[in-house]
Amino acid sequence: MKFNNSVGTLFLILSAILLLPVNAFATRILTYSDHESLGNMRTRFLNDVLFPAIEKESGGRLKIEAHWGGELSAGYDALRYVGKDGKVDLAVVVPEYAANDLPLNQIFKSFPVGPSGNAQVAFFRRVYSTIPAFPAELKKNNVVPIFLATGYPLSFFSTKTMAALNDIKGGTWRSASFWHRDFLQNAGANPVTMPWGEETYQALKSGAIDGMMLNVDSGYDLKAYQFAPSVLISKDLWLGHLYILAMNEKTWNKLSTKDQIAIQRAAQTAYQSLGAVMDSSFNTQIDDLRKAGATVRILKPEEVTQWKTATRYQAAQDKWVKEQEAKGTKDAGSVMAQVGIIMDEMMNN
Repeated sequence: MKFNNSVGTLFLILSAILLLPVNAFATRILTYSDHESLGNMRTRFLNDVLFPAIEKESGGRLKIEAHWGGELSAGYDALRYVGKDGKVDLAVVVPEYAANDLPLNQIFKSFPVGPSGNAQVAFFRRVYSTIPAFPAELKKNNVVPIFLATGYPLSFFSTKTMAALNDIKGGTWRSASFWHRDFLQNAGANPVTMPWGEETYQALKSGAIDGMMLNVDSGYDLKAYQFAPSVLISKDLWLGHLYILAMNEKTWNKLSTKDQIAIQRAAQTAYQSLGAVMDSSFNTQIDDLRKAGATVRILKPEEVTQWKTATRYQAAQDKWVKEQEAKGTKDAGSVMAQVGIIMDEMMNN
């Protein structure tokens, strides 16, 4: 009799399982697009830390199918691709590549000096959580920020021996950022822009440019040290480069509250280790440059202060605010002021 009861109970359980919706046990595959190849600090961190955390926190209900190296979309197309076109669920969005659609996000690069490591991570998180204009700007483009990744400090690669930053005066220097071109010009250099990659490398080789102002890892990846072996760097030299891991808004809204919370928990977990990974990777980059034959010097605090003064960055900010307000971005001035307050507080703590 007990045996028959057990069989009956088992039959009822199996019947209930068969009546469950098909997707009750299904894993939701989220397609991710990245314009960079898997291998640098940022892409490895996403692949090895954040994405597994999302899968773990969701109990296996969510899984990221990552496509690297521009396989699905180029960096300049990422915002539209993940946002209004909705061709992927997730993508890394670089604000600098979408200046017309994300004007306020250009503010970050307008500071010549800023925090690094954990403090840099905290800066971006605080800005996005306390200044509604930033997530609102993304919402206009049909995306939701999931994770804010960032990168290495700024560095100077010179073809000539450079004892101090004053040595850039009169030289021709390449930078991609319109902010940094203003900084270079205000500091006495001749700023130029050109496509990244082989053209930049050949310009160093031929002597068409005297150096580059850029993040240290990009200089290393380009092998700029082969023709620009004199490198000046400091953790306080602010690059302000932000990589927004963005999700299509419709995709986000279709997720259950449980899965949305799982993604937020995964991001929180990843943030706890990002700063330390950045610091460790920064030191590795310097070691690698020196092993490759570059002469790397860490700037003294007073030299960083001198650079901050030489850039006349506040004048550059004021000019940008006026231009943006003329274009219709009426809150450019107030948002710039709010970001400036947070930056000052982060640097003075």
